[in-house]
Amino acid sequence: MTTLFSGYRLGELALPNRVVMAPMTRVRAAAGGLATPSMARYYAQRATAGLIVTEGVQPSLIGQSNPGTPGLYTDEQVAAWRPVTDAVHTNGGRIFAQIMHGGRVSHPDTMGLQPVGPSAVPAVGEVFTPNGPQSAPTPRALDTTEVPEHAHSYADAARRAVDAGFDGVELHGANGYLISQFLSSNANLRTDGYGGSVTNRIRFAVEAATATAEAIGAERTGIRLSPGGPFWGIEETDVAELYTALLTELSRLGLAYIHLEATTDEETLLGLRRTWPGTLVMNPVLPMGPKQTGPADADHWLGLGADLISFGRAFIANPDLVERLRTGLPIAPADDSAYFEGGDKGYLTYSAYQYSA
Repeated sequence: MTTLFSGYRLGELALPNRVVMAPMTRVRAAAGGLATPSMARYYAQRATAGLIVTEGVQPSLIGQSNPGTPGLYTDEQVAAWRPVTDAVHTNGGRIFAQIMHGGRVSHPDTMGLQPVGPSAVPAVGEVFTPNGPQSAPTPRALDTTEVPEHAHSYADAARRAVDAGFDGVELHGANGYLISQFLSSNANLRTDGYGGSVTNRIRFAVEAATATAEAIGAERTGIRLSPGGPFWGIEETDVAELYTALLTELSRLGLAYIHLEATTDEETLLGLRRTWPGTLVMNPVLPMGPKQTGPADADHWLGLGADLISFGRAFIANPDLVERLRTGLPIAPADDSAYFEGGDKGYLTYSAYQYSA
């Protein structure tokens, strides 16, 4: 019987369990998008996960969404990540970098540039900036000749990720960021080959995944998706058709995995499971929703055909989450006020379960 604690083969990686640490923005990077010693300790503490996926890492300056996030587009950033990957590997773990281009979900105060997107349609809501929350600005619509450069930025960052010691990368195609914006039916109003029909709207995602797979190997390339997710005002009016078409195209690449968020109904998600022949990572609980993923959610989706289960917030306050899940120990709550504060409070201040004497 498959359980969370059964081993799993992911490409060339032998995972000791099926628990994945989901990517979570933690805004602890230093100036210049550099990883820090605190980040090395944070990820190393959680190396018992079958696989760690890092916070979103921008592939270019214009791809930066939030202040305080790390990058993978300079030699200095690569060098700063090496102690992180070394620490995880020394502790017996495996780690993928999530490559995240924010697209329209950014602000000139954050990166000094006007954000770009598929169309000149602003995101809904306020974005984080060094000067506090501000209304999302109207992005500059990418010219057709520019789009391939941004698709290939994921591959460029993936090459640097491998140089930095990562075991692979996950493209962030979810939650309203650039890939998601191209998939959208309201953020993407283009009339060229990247907009309009389902075939055209999936093109950017397929080109980004293809370029990355060619750069570092398909077996080291995953992608995260949030079918129907309403993040930052995103709408998708044809969820089943759109994602069936996307997964059909991606299946030709032999990617390491698809990472799905439970952002649409279960029937649609099960249809996508049938469409996708490879490894499925399932995130059963909405990001920032009212509950966090627990053992029952994991067992439910393993029973429905998921191969790996990702846990997000539960990993923040429980560096030993795998052992807690294995032995039925309590899952400690995290201090959500410290999620994005920076510093070590609410980051390195959580410890493994303390047994009574």
